[in-house]
Amino acid sequence: MSAEGRPDRTPVTTNDSYYGLPIVKEPAWQQPDVPLYLFLGGVAGVSASMAALARPLGRDALAKLGTVTAATGSVASLGALIHDLGRPARFLYMLRVFKPTSPLSVGSWILAPFSALASMSATSVLTGKFRTVGALAGAVAGILGPAMSTYTAVLLADTATPAWHEAYRELPVVFAGSAMTSAAGVALIALPKRDSAPVSRLAAVGATAELAAAHRLRTRLGIISETYRVGRAGSLLKAVEVLTGAGVALTATGRTSRIARALAGGAYLAAGLCTRFGVYAAGVASTRDPKYVVEPQRERRGRV
Repeated sequence: MSAEGRPDRTPVTTNDSYYGLPIVKEPAWQQPDVPLYLFLGGVAGVSASMAALARPLGRDALAKLGTVTAATGSVASLGALIHDLGRPARFLYMLRVFKPTSPLSVGSWILAPFSALASMSATSVLTGKFRTVGALAGAVAGILGPAMSTYTAVLLADTATPAWHEAYRELPVVFAGSAMTSAAGVALIALPKRDSAPVSRLAAVGATAELAAAHRLRTRLGIISETYRVGRAGSLLKAVEVLTGAGVALTATGRTSRIARALAGGAYLAAGLCTRFGVYAAGVASTRDPKYVVEPQRERRGRV
């Protein structure tokens, strides 16, 4: 009210929303279900592609491990998603139609056939039966691997959650790089030295891609970058840098040491988990403060 008792009609210039309520609803997905779904699917996708490439090169141990990891990871990822949905029927409902313009529909139709194909290939490898069918299923799963590793990033970026929506360019690269290092981590733990050379190169490429894209998340998104630098998300993503750097160092200096390779693999896997939980935490944080919705809109209006 003004001094004369009339209503004060001075425009509000703060970033507050009506009644102090968030402008965008917080993600309803559950933790740890969804971050695990993101992580396990990425590992499965890269593992399938790794197995498909290793098989014709005669690297049988790497091909077998990649095949089994792809099947295990994809089924576990599907299980985490179904647990979040509440019951299996809800996932089946998502398969009733295929809508190319919907990332959720496309993602469902990547996850379902990939899991089936990876499981068929792993069953063939473990039992020694139906080898032709198993090899064909593994090859198709390998082709789907890159999409399996990155479609979840597109799903997040397609939401209204500011930290995810504004990072639509960076998130697929972050998820792809993280999936590469995580899949390499499994192989470094499980395989002997003679099969570690290509895996080490895969980890190095993945680490470079992830860290470069993660740097952009923290520096190139304007005010949205705050959500990736502070709070729980900031702590987790700083841990990713440390763990990934440790993995690269251990891989480079400990090529003759089984213990060093195992430690490097564990560091890569821990970094992959931290990446998914960190990105998820950034998304949640960005919905709780209206400024992450209002300020980017003002910036866009100013550029028009």
